[in-house]
Amino acid sequence: MKILLAVDGSEHSAKTVETIGSLPWPSGSLVRVLSVVDQVVTATPEVAIFSAATIEAERDQLLRTTDELTTRFAHWLCSTGVVAETRIRRGDPKSLIVEEAEEWRADLIVVGSHGHTGFKQWLLGSVAQSIVSRASCSVYVVRERREKQSADKSDKSEVAEPAQERLGGAAAGS
Repeated sequence: MKILLAVDGSEHSAKTVETIGSLPWPSGSLVRVLSVVDQVVTATPEVAIFSAATIEAERDQLLRTTDELTTRFAHWLCSTGVVAETRIRRGDPKSLIVEEAEEWRADLIVVGSHGHTGFKQWLLGSVAQSIVSRASCSVYVVRERREKQSADKSDKSEVAEPAQERLGGAAAGS
């Protein structure tokens, strides 16, 4: 089975990888850990003061960080007995994840979802929703659990920390 696992630098991606590593996959399955680096640079006054070389250096740094992230995720998956490889693409995640799945002939796409609704979903867009509606293969969406508003934030951090530790600190900002 060919499993395309789309990740980003978010804490939820680390949890998604952990979920995939904990499931029993058929013998001979291969997980391709894919991260798509969005190349959009928003036109803001801050960006206008940077040269093209500075912006390109930032993009290169982002690619290096993304390579480290996907490599860490793949190594962790391998430690669970899953065969994994990495791939990085540049462009729009909504398009390129589906394109990668089709070109690679994936049997399953796995993506995480933050569960944003309403205005936040409209503002941020939903990569998972776009993939589900466009993919030619099955899609498994690992949803972020919604905690009750009254839940203590310290409880949430206790859940996130073990995932980050097991995955070698692979969440955003590491």
